[in-house]
Amino acid sequence: MKPAIQVTEDGPYLVTGVEDLRTWLGEPIPTQPEMKLCRCGQSQTKPFCDGTHATIGFSGAKDPNRVPDRRDTYAGLQVTVLDNRGICQHSGFCTDRLATVFHADSEPFVTPSGGRMDEIIRAVRDCPSGALSFAIDGMEAREHVDLPRRPEIEVSKDGPYRITGGILLTDGQGNDVPRAEGASREHYALCRCGASQNKPFCSGMHYYVEFRDPVPDADHEPTVFEWAGGLPALTRMTRLFYEKHVPDDPLLAPVFAQMSVDHPERVAKWLAEVFGGPRYYSTRYGGYNRMVGEHIGKGLTEAQRARWASLMCKAAQEAGLPNDAEFQSVFHSYIEWGSRLAVENSQANAHPPANMPMPSWGWDTAVGPPGSRVSALAAPAEADEPAPSLPGPDEAPGFAAHIKPLFRARDRRSMRFAFDLWSYDDVREHADAILGRIRNGSMPCDGAWPAERIAVLERWIEASCPE
Repeated sequence: MKPAIQVTEDGPYLVTGVEDLRTWLGEPIPTQPEMKLCRCGQSQTKPFCDGTHATIGFSGAKDPNRVPDRRDTYAGLQVTVLDNRGICQHSGFCTDRLATVFHADSEPFVTPSGGRMDEIIRAVRDCPSGALSFAIDGMEAREHVDLPRRPEIEVSKDGPYRITGGILLTDGQGNDVPRAEGASREHYALCRCGASQNKPFCSGMHYYVEFRDPVPDADHEPTVFEWAGGLPALTRMTRLFYEKHVPDDPLLAPVFAQMSVDHPERVAKWLAEVFGGPRYYSTRYGGYNRMVGEHIGKGLTEAQRARWASLMCKAAQEAGLPNDAEFQSVFHSYIEWGSRLAVENSQANAHPPANMPMPSWGWDTAVGPPGSRVSALAAPAEADEPAPSLPGPDEAPGFAAHIKPLFRARDRRSMRFAFDLWSYDDVREHADAILGRIRNGSMPCDGAWPAERIAVLERWIEASCPE
């Protein structure tokens, strides 16, 4: 079934054949072959329609006082920008990210000679409403603006549905919905607040009517992933980093010269999972071991690491990630910590610990003092560590006598970010999780436990964790 959106008269959007419906954070929303999406702004089951439009007298008509449909041309030294304010949804992507070219509060709106060609083209491509395009030597390059993408609908935060992938848009009779002059058919924005002056397209009125969806929850503490803007924001950052900064950098260009086409997306999904988002990286690529494998044998230097970290932080700023002190603190701390581990794991004499869990980075994350983890460059463990005393078959295992000795000091240090393996209360609270990790080999990090030790922990848990 070809993906399509039908704009029903004074009613919802009837969506067929669209498999990719996502939140503003990039999280998938379960879909059906046929769905009705709210466009009156009042449904209690957003983004889906609950019939409220029929009870509030919703009208899908355009406002005669809307911004006129007019395409303007702004010539520059290298590139000409084409813009139609009549379909702008006022997301601010262009004015916020390239303020030397796109001006929110002054005329002319666009001054193409104020920026580099690649930056202008990127801003044009990122325009969610399809209002922008560009021309070179007098010829519009629409084929370089409307890149081939998988059909997708993003339910933006407090704003419109952002459509990509050339999804067909028709009216209630099945005819093509008329478009403004120069409008993109590959990407466009549809109103979902019910107040647009240019229905069915978004006109930015959601801002003026203070449309809120999702409704803010004062009791919810956002994860770092959510505060950053989710997977779309992190992907925007990594693409800027690898497309803009890496090719021109003499230290980094050789390192990434043979990277895969989807490398920016992989890094974004890694960061999303690290910062508390869905298991995008583990599910798709294989988790921690896969990331370690990407660095083995690369022989990265401290100079390359420092440049990578500084330019990634610069890309974060350019991509519009939050600039508050709290976010910057946690973001910079992970970039510094993670990049140092990458250098360590890339050395010729490195032996990265196997089966380590994915890092988890939150607002109060601290990885502990030196020695809290097993270094890839650490000397092999000595074999003279005393063996723990195991209980006999008829002896009831106790924490102090039998369970605590199972965990070495290095085991305790490596897991202090999650729990204290020498604390009875911590081990009792997380007993099932600890046992699960020992069984699957993700703990301890330098070798699996023998079966007889696992059996002791199992017996202790079955006996209700006696102290």
